[in-house]
Amino acid sequence: MEILEVKSDKKKYLSLLLLADEQESMIDKYLDKGTMFILKKADEIVCECVVTDEGDSILEIKNLATKKEYQGRGYARKMIEFIADKYKDSFSILQVGTGDSPLTIPFYEKCGFTRSHIIKNFFIDNYSEPIIECGVRLVDMIYLRKEIG
Repeated sequence: MEILEVKSDKKKYLSLLLLADEQESMIDKYLDKGTMFILKKADEIVCECVVTDEGDSILEIKNLATKKEYQGRGYARKMIEFIADKYKDSFSILQVGTGDSPLTIPFYEKCGFTRSHIIKNFFIDNYSEPIIECGVRLVDMIYLRKEIG
């Protein structure tokens, strides 16, 4: 298993990016300014992550996705650990914004994140189609944070 930085042709991974962010126009807002990493197992890419510098020593996970057949095996957790370790000397906070989903919130909490703040109606205001996870329509963006440095 290895984690590599992707420096060009990030759209090549669009199908994986769309697992975590269902609207391509939203991905376009952060993909060029973000740093992308892929996790490979043998010759297959199983997980990806895009992070951005949000200022004030905050690094934000904008996209984190694992191929469906590899979910639940710890790859996303490994990616978060890699990101936290790589950036611990440059940033003090790692944050992520996500919908109030029974899948994602508990995952991030198990990875050591705690709830920080909410942006009301984010998914209604920014996405052209409703996003449903586990039968729940995503409305507000829930931010979680973890100290890394």
